[in-house]
Amino acid sequence: MIASAVLREAEGCMGTPYRHGGSLKGVGCDCLGLVRGIWRALYGDEPEDPGAYAPDWAEAGGGDPLIEAAARHMADKPAEAMRPGDLLIFRWRPSVTAKHLGILAPENRFIHAYEGHRVMASALVPQWRRRIAAVFAFPDPGILRPGGNHLASHSAAKQQV
Repeated sequence: MIASAVLREAEGCMGTPYRHGGSLKGVGCDCLGLVRGIWRALYGDEPEDPGAYAPDWAEAGGGDPLIEAAARHMADKPAEAMRPGDLLIFRWRPSVTAKHLGILAPENRFIHAYEGHRVMASALVPQWRRRIAAVFAFPDPGILRPGGNHLASHSAAKQQV
C-alpha cells in the first residue's frame, strides 16, 4: 500500500538537518524538500520543478501554490478522512498562503522538516490540527502516466484512494 511506503520514506528522513530549499535525505531538506524526496523515492522524477524560492516566498505572492501543485498530482480528501501516509498542508492564519507540509504518522503525529530543527515527528496537537488547510493522498503508482509522474486523471485518483 502506498501510504505505508510514504511513511517508511518519511521515517527514514528523520534526523535530516533542516536546510532551506534542500531535498536530500541525510543531507538537508525543508518541508517541501521532504515531500519532494519522498516523491522521488516512490515514483522517480518529480512531477514539476518548484524552482528556487526564498524563505518568505509565501508573503511575496498570491494564491496557494502548494495546494494547487498538490491538487495537480495527488487526490484531495477531507481532513476527517486523513490517514497515516497522507500529505498535510498547513496555513498559519486564515488569510495567508498555506506554507508548511508534513506527512501524517500514526498515533496522532506528523513528520515534517521544521526550521531550526531536523526532520522530526511532532504531536498533531490542536494548535497544529486547526491549521490544516488541505489533505492529499499520494497516488497509487498504477495510476501515474507512463513516462511521467502526473495523475492519469484526478477523478481516477480519487476513486483509487
